[in-house]
Amino acid sequence: MAGIVGFVGNEAVAVFRIKVGREIGSAALIADGYHARTDGLTSLAVVLGAAGVWLGFPLADPIIGLIITVAIFGIVWQSAKAVFTRLLDGVDPDVVGRIRHAAEHVAAVRRILEVRARWLGHQLTAELDVAVAGGTTLREAEALSGQLEHELLAHIPGLSAARIRVLPDDAVSSVNSA
Repeated sequence: MAGIVGFVGNEAVAVFRIKVGREIGSAALIADGYHARTDGLTSLAVVLGAAGVWLGFPLADPIIGLIITVAIFGIVWQSAKAVFTRLLDGVDPDVVGRIRHAAEHVAAVRRILEVRARWLGHQLTAELDVAVAGGTTLREAEALSGQLEHELLAHIPGLSAARIRVLPDDAVSSVNSA
């Protein structure tokens, strides 16, 4: 009974930590949530191993031990990969795609030339290079930059800042053809 209660409690804690970790962009809290999930699954596996031994299958205990070991290695690998990616300022490609998609909703943008994003602690920052019509004034470019930043901050969770570089479309074409 204690193993089942341990599983339920750890799973509740895991779900909470993973949810909050995703909301605030904390790879460490997400990893801690997976650790709690591993503890819960371990509790449940111990119950299964004990039941197997009690039912006359003495190999159940070592088999369950091996399964737990493989599961722990898998979760450690997944968590370490996420934390090291974050340490190296890595961003999930899906985030870059969402930034690009949000920027495409601003009508004055003719083309999105480049999108870069990185994590700085719990804050995501983005840089975008966009092409606009050649006759765009500096005032219009500044307004567009503010509109783009507003759109990105409204639609990208965890984004704290966006730097927008606005380039005239005709200048970009001549640079690319040279």
